Amino acid sequence: MLLRTHFRLAMRTLLCATLAGCTLLAGVTAEAQNAAAGRAEAARRIPVKVVVVAMFEPGADTGDAPGELQTWVERDHLDRIIPVPGAYHAARMNDAGELAIVTGQGTAHAAATIMALGLDPEFDFSHAYWLIAGIAGATPERASLGSAVWARWVVDGDLGYEIDAREIPPGWPTGMVPLGRARPYEKPVEPMAGQVFHVNDGLARWAYEQTRGIRLADSTKLAEIRSHFDGAMAQKPPAVLMGDEVSSATYWHGDRMDAWAAEWMRYYTHGAGTFVTTAMEDSGTLESLRQLADSGCVDWNRVMVLRTVSNYDRPPRGMDAATSLGYQHVSRFGAYLPSLASAYAVGHAVVEKLLTGWSVYGRQTPEAKAESQSAAGR
Repeated sequence: MLLRTHFRLAMRTLLCATLAGCTLLAGVTAEAQNAAAGRAEAARRIPVKVVVVAMFEPGADTGDAPGELQTWVERDHLDRIIPVPGAYHAARMNDAGELAIVTGQGTAHAAATIMALGLDPEFDFSHAYWLIAGIAGATPERASLGSAVWARWVVDGDLGYEIDAREIPPGWPTGMVPLGRARPYEKPVEPMAGQVFHVNDGLARWAYEQTRGIRLADSTKLAEIRSHFDGAMAQKPPAVLMGDEVSSATYWHGDRMDAWAAEWMRYYTHGAGTFVTTAMEDSGTLESLRQLADSGCVDWNRVMVLRTVSNYDRPPRGMDAATSLGYQHVSRFGAYLPSLASAYAVGHAVVEKLLTGWSVYGRQTPEAKAESQSAAGR
């Protein structure tokens, strides 16, 4: 009886050990299978080298009146259409690793589309460069119609308090007040998360250096339009510049709003940024990219902002702001088509440089040389 008991205990111990070993082996096998599946999935993902971010396309992607996307699709042969669940528009891609997307107008559309694209498991954005390339308004003090402007700073112009202009207290320069403050430009400066974006200085200056010599298209018609405006840069031919952006979903216009934007930029960047352009989507796009970068999906140091001047943010000489705003709908004093051409000419030069030099730029993000940075900052 004793011998039988010992035998049963021994067999139970052996059985438990065998079962434990099987469980351990099953766990190891499952872990190995998951790892293998992950590697296989990563291998199937489409590696993206450059993402071109456009904001609107009024009709079809090809063959009709162009928006911000169409020239990229037609000239860069972005023939592959890839639906992106949750995005405003399908992605367009070519075999060289260049992808383009339309966000839709306004910060909400932009944020949603870029987040949907960045999280789509179809793509691998781990080494991708992101180029925002679209049209904008600009102050005639610092840019001319048709110019292309590389930004280092983007400041959100929507987050804040606002008092109707008819109720602004005496002595206030504006009815716009920073959140958490009681009067305009009150110190200390404490921006909310997602209110101030500083993209890679070195990359922005590198992009400027690659494109500063591009001769942008000018015309007698554009010169005639410019002649109606005052400002340090108002009547100069288009050029490639560096300058910073106030991003606001509200399309504002007028001398006083121009002055507010310049001071809003100085306030939130402690004087490091210089207001040049105004656009509607980029704070939404950049906030999504920043969160995607925090999650390891994209590289924040590979984000670029290029805006080209389709209109001035102030009225022509002798015209009030309301009348001038009405002319924005018919582009009487604007440069819509020249600004689209500039966005492609300047943006494509950088995209082509990155793609042809991918053996280097895929591993290392380019930056302007120190002496070039100093020159570009002047």
